[in-house]
Amino acid sequence: MKIIRTHALVASFLVLTLSLASASDSASVGRHRKLQVIKDCSAKTAEPGSFCTITSSNVPEIVVGAKVFYFQSPVPSTGLQDSNVVLDAGEANRAVGRCTLDLVTRIALCTFWAGTGTLSGFHAHIDGSPGSDATNYHWDGTYRFTRRDKK
Repeated sequence: MKIIRTHALVASFLVLTLSLASASDSASVGRHRKLQVIKDCSAKTAEPGSFCTITSSNVPEIVVGAKVFYFQSPVPSTGLQDSNVVLDAGEANRAVGRCTLDLVTRIALCTFWAGTGTLSGFHAHIDGSPGSDATNYHWDGTYRFTRRDKK
């Protein structure tokens, strides 16, 4: 009787362990995905409220034509622009974050941590870099959604 209980306990433990591993794997598959976006920043000035327009995106929720608004002006003495940003994909589909841009190299780091509408639960870690000309700008990084209906 004791051997049967031990085997049953071990079997239960294995089933539980495998099911937790499987659930964990299925929850994490696709959770962190590659993000590749190109923006046209010809409308971006040093003024708060200026923006870049998305021209290419591999993230379905970040539609072509979406705008990225910047709310703080660059500080030339520091060589940086550190700004709150809003990614506005239209119709109340927005994400909030922060970007820090080196004004000399045009290399940036952006993070997003919340959103509404189709961007609800949006999180991203993005490296920004200049494109082939002065107006195109590339975002490369990872993103995920934390809401339950996204994988």
